Amino acid sequence: MKGLIFGATGMVGHGVLRAFLLDPDVEVVLTVGRTATGVQNPKLREIVHPDLLHYEGIESELAGFDACFFCLGQTSYGMTEEDYERVTYGITMAAAEVLCRVNPKMTFMYVSGAGTDSSERGRSMWARVKGKTENALLRMPFAGAYMFRPGVIEPVNGARSKTRLYRVFYMLAKPLLPVVRRAFPASVLTTAEIGQAMLWVAKHGYAKRVLESWDIRAVVRKSGSLNTKS
Repeated sequence: MKGLIFGATGMVGHGVLRAFLLDPDVEVVLTVGRTATGVQNPKLREIVHPDLLHYEGIESELAGFDACFFCLGQTSYGMTEEDYERVTYGITMAAAEVLCRVNPKMTFMYVSGAGTDSSERGRSMWARVKGKTENALLRMPFAGAYMFRPGVIEPVNGARSKTRLYRVFYMLAKPLLPVVRRAFPASVLTTAEIGQAMLWVAKHGYAKRVLESWDIRAVVRKSGSLNTKS
């Protein structure tokens, strides 16, 4: 497999990149983002690309891939709906439209979130925008498109949120996560488990195109050959 990752320096993207680099079936990984990952691996190629709304200069470098893992995301806290839609819907669709054209047989994997509003009419601004983005991706003529909606995410193996508010939350919540995981095993997923599940679905497909936390947990159980804590 040849895979393309957007947002590999983020918390979930870190887990996806690690899953790729550990998998012997993965031949090449290309990351695209505003900053380099700092990771050294013979499978890894990187494109540092500051303008994520435009790809005219690098289209040819984005061709020849089997799957895209789109892990870019930003908190909606303090943002207007217009600004949040530009960075969430706008950036995602700009990349997807190029990739659909240069990789017509590609599978597109999108990291969304629990509570996303597929109706696009609910009260929550971020959920409407995420729903609009999911719906647009599902209408595109990719070979396959899957929306991942994790709930509580536990960073492991050095993964770290870029958002200060989230970093504070994870620091405070860390002692409670094992308790929550035992009580509600489908509600807490590690970054490694999400990466593992996304890679497995890209290879094998899934019965649903929108995967909630419990679906992701079911995929983790199916794909359990990878030690997600190592």
